[in-house]
Amino acid sequence: MAAKKPAAKKPAAKKPAAKKPAAKKPAAKKPAAKKPAAKKPAAKKPAKKAAPKKPAVKRKPNAAFMKPMNISSVLAAVIGAAPQPRTEVTKKLWDYIKKNKLQDAINRRMINADEKLKAVFGGKKVVSMFEMTKLVSQHLK
Repeated sequence: MAAKKPAAKKPAAKKPAAKKPAAKKPAAKKPAAKKPAAKKPAAKKPAKKAAPKKPAVKRKPNAAFMKPMNISSVLAAVIGAAPQPRTEVTKKLWDYIKKNKLQDAINRRMINADEKLKAVFGGKKVVSMFEMTKLVSQHLK
């Protein structure tokens, strides 16, 4: 015969513990403890002299950026045909964009191309300013 297992007992519900009345006795006043005397600040070490500053040297531009580049005829219609360094090409392109108000009013990173710029941007009507430099570099040799 199989022996019956005793039924599992349910844990007894816990009753909230009765609160004991807190007996407060007036604490005997102790004399205030004396604070240790403030320590004297350690003797200051003489400050190290700063290394003498080198005279400011004007930063030299990278020669690769300053090399005049030949400009394609499409880009020449916008900024001029004379060979120019990349930095000048970018400056003149931004001058053209601002003069003709081609920068998008809401998202200023976008440039709305007119007919001349559309040819430079490979037929795209709207180009981001970061993509613009990539597209313009194709017109420089």
